[in-house]
Amino acid sequence: MCKKSLIATILILSIALIMTGCPKKTVVKEEPSVKKEEAAKAEAAKAEAERKAKETKTKEEFEKSVVATKTPGIEGEVFESSLLKDIHFEFDKYDIRPADAAILKGNADLLKKYHKVKVQIEGHCDERGTVEYNLALGERRANSTRDYLVSIGVSPERISTISYGKEKPLDPAHNEEAWAKNRRAHTVITAK
Repeated sequence: MCKKSLIATILILSIALIMTGCPKKTVVKEEPSVKKEEAAKAEAAKAEAERKAKETKTKEEFEKSVVATKTPGIEGEVFESSLLKDIHFEFDKYDIRPADAAILKGNADLLKKYHKVKVQIEGHCDERGTVEYNLALGERRANSTRDYLVSIGVSPERISTISYGKEKPLDPAHNEEAWAKNRRAHTVITAK
């Protein structure tokens, strides 16, 4: 009897186990939660605030770099900015060298950020050559600089040119080092 009751108990337990089976896993569907949406919105707002802060800082940096020059230009008062870099030329040349192209790309990026800024590109030469020759060479240097800026996206209406030839040397010395500094295209701001 003991054996029969043991077998019956095992049989009843086996049937009960088969009937109940393994517990089913509960599938939790991920629904967009309000918290996730709020976190995404907060992250987007934070990124926007950081972008605006960076833009404001850049604008303040630019404004601090702008200083009125002592002598007015052709179009009235002009401003210098340390953020607009000069480029230099080889003797008797007006083509843009690769290193100077990189400088002009930086100038163009700055001008693209500030759409109201208008500039004047001054073409300069060293003291060698006649006044007429240097004025013409300075004009070609200023124009090639303007053309390069226009080719990389700066509006031509925002750029004027002028040639000073050898009349405004950066370095008044009479040697190759000074002459190399004087062969340049210098950018000034005419409207901001």
